Amino acid sequence: MIQIENLTYVYPASRKTPARKAIDNLSLSIAEGQFSILSGPNGSGKSTLFRILCGMAYPSAGSVRIGGFDLLKEPAKARGQMGVVFQSPAVDKHLTVAENLKLHADLYGLSGRDLYERMDEATGWTDLADRLNDKVITLSGGLARQVELAKCLLTRPRLLLLDEPTTGLDPSSRRNFVDALHKIQKGRQMTVLMTSHIFSEAEDADRVAIMKDGVLLANDSPQVLRGQLGREMVVVQSRNAESLETRIRLGLNLATRRHGDEIRLEETDNGDSLPILEKLLAAYRSEIDSISIKQPALEDVFIHLTGQMSDKSTAAEIEQTGDAA
Repeated sequence: MIQIENLTYVYPASRKTPARKAIDNLSLSIAEGQFSILSGPNGSGKSTLFRILCGMAYPSAGSVRIGGFDLLKEPAKARGQMGVVFQSPAVDKHLTVAENLKLHADLYGLSGRDLYERMDEATGWTDLADRLNDKVITLSGGLARQVELAKCLLTRPRLLLLDEPTTGLDPSSRRNFVDALHKIQKGRQMTVLMTSHIFSEAEDADRVAIMKDGVLLANDSPQVLRGQLGREMVVVQSRNAESLETRIRLGLNLATRRHGDEIRLEETDNGDSLPILEKLLAAYRSEIDSISIKQPALEDVFIHLTGQMSDKSTAAEIEQTGDAA
C-alpha cells in the first residue's frame, strides 16, 4: 500500500539556520492490510515523513507510491486512497457532530441515502449515537477523537494515516480508541500507519518502524524487535550512574548502556541474569538505589536503538489527564 524509495527531504538554509536534512535516503514498505506504528525521538523526521505522505510537503529526492499511484505524479489518485487524522483537531468544535460529518461529506460529493448509510457505518463503532446533535465543544476528549476518526471513515479509505491521535487522552479513552481502531482496521482490511510515542499502543501492531535523524533504524514485528535484546536484561538505578557504569565495565567486564540515572545490561545470556545481579549487589550495593531483572519491552528496543528515552512528556500528560478524570 505504501512504497517509499530513497526518500530525502532537506529543509533549505535561512538567514538564521543552515540547511538541514530531515529525511536521509529512506526506503520503507507497508503492505496492504497492515497495521504499522512509526516512532522516533523528537527531530527524527517522522513528522516530515507524515507531511510528505499527506501531500503537504514535496521531497527533495526519491519516490512515494500510495496504492500503486505515484504520489508526486498522480497526487489526486494517491490522496484519494487515504484518510488522515492529524494530531491537532480538525473538526469545528462549534458545530454538532452531524454537521461536522456532513461538511466533510460535502467535500467528497456524498449526499442523500448514501451519505446517511455511510454516517451510520462510520459511527457504528463509536459512543456517538446519542450525541450526533451535540456540539463537539461539549464532548470529552475521547469522544471528540471518535468524531475525527468517524469523519475520515466516511470516504471508506484504503489507507488511514494518524499522527499521534491519542495525545491528551486519558488512559481509558486511549485504550478504547486504539482497540476500536484495530477492530475497524481488521474488519475493513484497511492499511493503518500511526505515529506514536506510547509503546503500549504498538504491542499489537503488525510492524513497528523506528527512525532517528531521518534514518530508518528498524522495521519489524514487536516480537522480533524485542527478541533482539534477548529474553532478560538487568536494570540498575543509581544517583551516581556515570561513575558506577565505568566501574561496572572495568571491574566486572560487563557491557552496559547508561540513560540518565539508569544503567542497563542488555547483552546477557538468556537465563544468566541472576548471577550478574548477584555480582552487582556484592560489589556495589551501597551505590545502587534499585536493581531488577526484566523482559525487554518495545520501549527498551527504542532506547537501545536510539540511545534516548522515549518522550515522557506525552506519557506524563496522559497520566495527569487520567488522574484528573
